[in-house]
Amino acid sequence: MKTTTLTAVAAVVIVAAGSGYWVGKKQSHQPIAASQPSERNVLYWYDPMMPGQRFDKPGKSPFMDMDLVPRYADEEKAAAGVGISSQQQQNLGMKTAKAEMRQLVTPFTAFASVSTDERSVSVVSAPANGVVSKLFVKAPQQQVKKGEPLAQLWIPQWTTAQQEYLAVRQIGDAGLTRAARERLALQFMPEEVIRMLERSGKPQTTLTLRAAQAGYVVKLDVREGAQITATAPLFEIATLDPVWLVIDYPQSQAQSLVVGSKMVATTESWPGEQFHGTVSELLPQMETTTRTLKARIVLENTAQKLKPGMYLTVSRSKEPTRQSVLAVPEEAVINTGESSRLLLATGDGYFRPVNVETGLTAQGWTEIRSGLNAGDNVVTSGQFLIDSEASLRSVMPEVTP
Repeated sequence: MKTTTLTAVAAVVIVAAGSGYWVGKKQSHQPIAASQPSERNVLYWYDPMMPGQRFDKPGKSPFMDMDLVPRYADEEKAAAGVGISSQQQQNLGMKTAKAEMRQLVTPFTAFASVSTDERSVSVVSAPANGVVSKLFVKAPQQQVKKGEPLAQLWIPQWTTAQQEYLAVRQIGDAGLTRAARERLALQFMPEEVIRMLERSGKPQTTLTLRAAQAGYVVKLDVREGAQITATAPLFEIATLDPVWLVIDYPQSQAQSLVVGSKMVATTESWPGEQFHGTVSELLPQMETTTRTLKARIVLENTAQKLKPGMYLTVSRSKEPTRQSVLAVPEEAVINTGESSRLLLATGDGYFRPVNVETGLTAQGWTEIRSGLNAGDNVVTSGQFLIDSEASLRSVMPEVTP
């Protein structure tokens, strides 16, 4: 009985050993490649502490005492952006907006004082040596009307020339008469004096100076009884329509004004009224003490309500037509000092930073000149956290020098 039991155990051991041999032999004939994972394709190597710098071969980091880390091709999707779940987006308070075409107008406001339009200033001078026999305007700043008398002059030196002209007329020679009349004109004798001479037949030695335009006397350089010389300035007369405004504005708003820009001015002296004008010149000199630019505005003053020295608030009138530009909300732009970028929502919860070229900023929107297309979704809230994460993952766009 005991011998039979030992025989059975030996038979089981032999069978088990044989089975193991055949299983091992079968497995040994399987291809080795099928049991090993496929080799991963490396795109580049980088230093996790300096993710923006890429290397084309492995080695030590030149920045830190550590090995470079490979970036594999199967990680390309993750490297193309930062993936954030909808729950995380809600927790971060993320918001997006579409880039769209808009008309941007930079707001412009400045303060200025009214001054005389120097182009309208006219000078009344003496036509010849003489004496001021009478003044009709005796004080500066006095208002005058067109044609109103200013002063009466006595000019005795005209007597001889006028007597010669009268003598030549009696001869009846047309050529001599014409030549004698031209000599009178060459002595700056007004046409009205010559005609009065011809009508009366007597020398005219008094002349009344009159205002050539309506306005006010800016300067009065003569008094009654004073002797005057030829071409001596006696009066300066300026008009109040139009007037000048010279405004100061910061150089950061240099692009806000151009010659021909329409402007609107208001003043507390006339509440509710607007005065319209046009930028006539952008003055070339910058004010060095205040670092501001200057512009000259010609302002309409038909009712002459604006006086030199009055303070006005000047703004640019709304322009009905202006070229539309691609723009995004101002808060969407991340300025790094070296470049400007946006976080673009690429879909499926991924966000990718893109470098852009910005332009005008106005009314809460910033012009995008390149790097973005109309209709693209950009992040307007929570973008700084995503931007930091993108920097750590080395998915920042390369800055073009």
